[in-house]
Amino acid sequence: MRVNNLIKKVRKRTGELEDFDSLKITNAIRKAMRVVEEDNENEAKKITNEIVSELNKKINEFVQGIPNIEQIQDVVEEVLSRSKFKRTAKAYMLYRRGRAHARELRAFFGIKDDLKFDVNAIRVLQERYLLKDNKGRIIETPTEMFNRVAKTIASVERENKEKWEKTFFEMMKNLEFLPNSPTLMNAGTSLGQLSACFVLPIEDSLSSIFETLKEMAIIQQSGGGTGFSFSHLRPKGDIVRSTKGIASGPVSFIEIYDAATEVIKQGGKRRGANMGILHISHPDVVDFITSKQKEKHLSNFNISVSVDDKFMEAIERNEDYELINPHNGRVVRKLNAKRLFDLICESAWKTGDPGLVFIDEINRKNQIPGVGRIEATNPCGEVPLLNYESCNLGSINLMKMLKKEGENYLIDWKKFKDTIELAVRFLDNVIDANKYPFKELEKMALNNRRIGLGVMGFAEMLILLGIEYDSDEAIKVAEKLMLFINNEAHKASMELGKEKGNFPNFKKSIWEGKVKNMRNCACTTIAPTGTLSIIAGCSSGIEPLFALVFMREVLGGKHLFETNKIFQNILIKEGLYSNKLMERVARDGNLSKIKLPEKIKKLFKTALEIDYEQHIKIQAAFQKHTDNAVSKTINLKSNASVEDVKNAYMMAYKLKCKGITIYRYGSKTEQVLYLGQGKKYSKASGEYNSGSCIGKVCTL
Repeated sequence: MRVNNLIKKVRKRTGELEDFDSLKITNAIRKAMRVVEEDNENEAKKITNEIVSELNKKINEFVQGIPNIEQIQDVVEEVLSRSKFKRTAKAYMLYRRGRAHARELRAFFGIKDDLKFDVNAIRVLQERYLLKDNKGRIIETPTEMFNRVAKTIASVERENKEKWEKTFFEMMKNLEFLPNSPTLMNAGTSLGQLSACFVLPIEDSLSSIFETLKEMAIIQQSGGGTGFSFSHLRPKGDIVRSTKGIASGPVSFIEIYDAATEVIKQGGKRRGANMGILHISHPDVVDFITSKQKEKHLSNFNISVSVDDKFMEAIERNEDYELINPHNGRVVRKLNAKRLFDLICESAWKTGDPGLVFIDEINRKNQIPGVGRIEATNPCGEVPLLNYESCNLGSINLMKMLKKEGENYLIDWKKFKDTIELAVRFLDNVIDANKYPFKELEKMALNNRRIGLGVMGFAEMLILLGIEYDSDEAIKVAEKLMLFINNEAHKASMELGKEKGNFPNFKKSIWEGKVKNMRNCACTTIAPTGTLSIIAGCSSGIEPLFALVFMREVLGGKHLFETNKIFQNILIKEGLYSNKLMERVARDGNLSKIKLPEKIKKLFKTALEIDYEQHIKIQAAFQKHTDNAVSKTINLKSNASVEDVKNAYMMAYKLKCKGITIYRYGSKTEQVLYLGQGKKYSKASGEYNSGSCIGKVCTL
């Protein structure tokens, strides 16, 4: 029975008045009920009637008989807490507390958040994505940001621009898909540089080295990340014919590039990031391998050794490997391949660098071999690129690709297919909407039309499906998922090829003779999605969760507990949630020593609880059906051995990964997250996302 309500108006937080609507209370209760899977419309209406009755009794306590939002929510909490729906009450209270923190942050930054993002997403949006005026004040809302991006990307369509603009906007607003950071930051602005990944050539001359340095600066200023092969530079000590001087070698020039990045990032929208690659046959390879062992040296670079099949085979045979001067092609000396490999692994164990790039595997899978041979990758290794190539990345939020049937979640393959098709069109349009910093980049982008569609939220998808990350089933799901994405992305690109034309280098590609139409030389990539997945509210890329509960500084001096929402909701649903438990998880860093049901402990195993072999198998499963490459950190416990690193690197090669990077926890003094110990809580910096890498240089 509906209660006759004496209250007619509500005072909003802005001070404005609006009509009282009890249906809003019912909807809020049902939303909390759904979190703990006890949704009941009739019960929600009964509770609403009780809340309205309580408000009527308190009418004289309200200014002019008009309650404000907070007073209404106080009564909702009171009534829910004494009802039989204790779990719903807890869900409602935690949600309300989170929204209060978010409002505080919005007010601090002067953001009008029309999409109700959480605290961390608001901080990231303020810091990087929302447009500011000349005085640094925010001048757009998140909705306006997505509108700006959608309008820019749809503007290159030949027909139905408004239809595509609306469709692109809805996909982003619903957080089903997000493009890489430069697209969100720069679309619709005078800068207009929309790509995330670039590889630039470096030849053996000062003019080439410093021309590329200038190009790097321009790209990084716009938010792009850069990769380079330094393999063509003559070794240290070589004679420079023109001056009769002595060459300083590749590492010295990497130091110059690193210093320039340090200066550029002070005025940029995000930190600069580079990948430095040197071929294993270069005479300076030992200096390169050990170049990051000095703390904070080359802090803006990830480095990887480019290894070929010949070297990997020489390791297993315990043979020598030739080091060759790239300037004259002469063999300088030979080194034992196994000892050289040992040095690589020892250095990676100490510092996380270098990683390995399996260059022959990359070129076996090169989609455009007629255009050239690939020598380098972008900063996190997920896009091997030719010189002057760039790539536009975007990721589908896998949590949004699920549907509920009864008690269980299932993959919504129809929605997934539609999202892939739309995302491919979006990323292809970015190529035409882009304002390229210089002509060489524009020419390569338009001729190859390379895009990189990937995923984020894989860890949470598995949890909702009831699948442990550390299981054979997870590997099967990874492969099935990526096969579907790759196939549907190729189909979408073929349809675009019919509609808009093939990429110009089609006849120099692997697609010639296989299909009649293909718009893009490559379609798929698995990228790290740090800040994008913070906005989307999910884990980064295909990484497992690294921490479930941790402290984060959100305003100067103020720290808040941040809890993985799915973990929190499952605990509430099972009647296990408490502040004391959350504090214990934040101190322990994982659930292994906490008394909880085994199913929960297995589902929420964190990255350091999972053997490195499983990390590599997941990477390999995705790589099997990915056009470009896969960015994945192989996390190792702090007590892992050098032998573990050796096994990991060799396993990745044998499973046909295109590269590998490891990070042994604690091997750097500065990380974006430190796990709890003793009485200390796990603590994260602003840029940490619960599924992201903690020890590598990322453009995020």
